[in-house]
Amino acid sequence: MKIKVNGCIGCGACTGVAPEVFEMDDNGLSTVKVEKLTPEQAEAVKDAIDVCPVGAITEEAE
Repeated sequence: MKIKVNGCIGCGACTGVAPEVFEMDDNGLSTVKVEKLTPEQAEAVKDAIDVCPVGAITEEAE
């Protein structure tokens, strides 16, 4: 699974739910900091997708 962030508003919900996967960049917007997810990280990403208020996080098949 490949994770993308597009349309982030900088609320930080994803970093709160999955700090091992997401980080805030210098502009205060979320970025994905890992390329290959562990099974635990993949579960955390699903939670982050659910809590993102603007639906900015998507998963795509590799």
